[in-house]
Amino acid sequence: PAATLPGAGIPSGGARLSASGICPRLKRLARTGNGRAGLMVKDLGSGKTVCGLNAKGSRSLASNTKLFTTSTALARLGQDHRFKTRVFTDGRLNGKGVLSGSLYLRGGGDPTLGTDAFLDSYLAGRGASISKLAARVRRAGVKRVTGRLFGDDTIFDRLRGVADSGYSTSPWIGPLSGLSFNAGFTNSSLSRFSVDPAKLATKSLVRELRKRGVKIRPEIAMRKTPAKARSQMIARQGSPNLTWMARLTNLNSNNFFAETLLKDIGAMVRGSGTTRSGAIAVRRYAAGLGSTVSPVDGSGLTISNRSSAADVVTLLNQVRRRPFGKALIESLPVAGRDGTLADRMKGTAAAGRCHAKTGTLTGVSALSGYCYNRSGRKFAFSILMNSVRDTYAARAAQDRIAALIAAL
Repeated sequence: PAATLPGAGIPSGGARLSASGICPRLKRLARTGNGRAGLMVKDLGSGKTVCGLNAKGSRSLASNTKLFTTSTALARLGQDHRFKTRVFTDGRLNGKGVLSGSLYLRGGGDPTLGTDAFLDSYLAGRGASISKLAARVRRAGVKRVTGRLFGDDTIFDRLRGVADSGYSTSPWIGPLSGLSFNAGFTNSSLSRFSVDPAKLATKSLVRELRKRGVKIRPEIAMRKTPAKARSQMIARQGSPNLTWMARLTNLNSNNFFAETLLKDIGAMVRGSGTTRSGAIAVRRYAAGLGSTVSPVDGSGLTISNRSSAADVVTLLNQVRRRPFGKALIESLPVAGRDGTLADRMKGTAAAGRCHAKTGTLTGVSALSGYCYNRSGRKFAFSILMNSVRDTYAARAAQDRIAALIAAL
């Protein structure tokens, strides 16, 4: 049965509302189904606050954390950035295709590396293909390797999870690795997680090389790429750009991509591929925009990721002005159309005109993003509900708030 909520029904696409007097209705809705709501709605044209309720109070963000993670990644790494997986050698390749030495598969923090079957099933054919990387090694003239293949995952630490799982492998996301493979799954069936993704990637490259006639020992090992080898690259495979990755992360709230991106931020901004280092970089980037956030991970899986509705709106207002602003906005689900909002707000003023990130944990429900009314007036909003008693009612209230904003 439909939840009975305070305030009017969801405005249809043709209804028009006045900003005058709407705030009490928004506040009543924001209190629905929860005990600790934070709400902020800002008119981005005038810069005026349309409505605020406990807007500066710190709240758990759930997956609204991804707004901070992806914004920082786009800003600090660049929207056209591509992660690269490389193959190096410590030996010499002669004219007969014999490589006297070993190969090193060096991970670059790319969450898309995998088999073709995995890429087809999980990423619609996009991503970095291990078979294409093997083909490039063969095209470089390598026919036989006297040594072996080593895997190198040292761009990241080897903690497989985040705080919610005690930094061990989480039941909610694949194991994290600097040499990620199949998003942490063992194969394209996505049925179970790998114990060691980097070893799986290294073994897979050996198999792909042998398929192409390259003679190489089947045994693999893990080792950091030596300095002398890093000047001798044999082949590389790049990921799709970060604009695409941000959309994949936000559209369906992909926790694995968010956590990998956070470690990438740590590695590339602070020289340390750890969750903690990435979180520090995110906090500092947000602070530079005038927004306060206390991130513990990149995805929002940990309940102690916190910010306020006012700070989320500050982030949204500031990043839209940046060169990557369009990429961030377009990474968000559109009400009634796609991603985690595909089945929400259909037939309302919000449908097709609100781009927003959802967030859900036990006791937490959130929705933050942008709404555009029929005349093109733009708003940023954040609804952070904690101590949620009724998730269905809370979401229904969020949908009504978004529809009211879009109908202003």
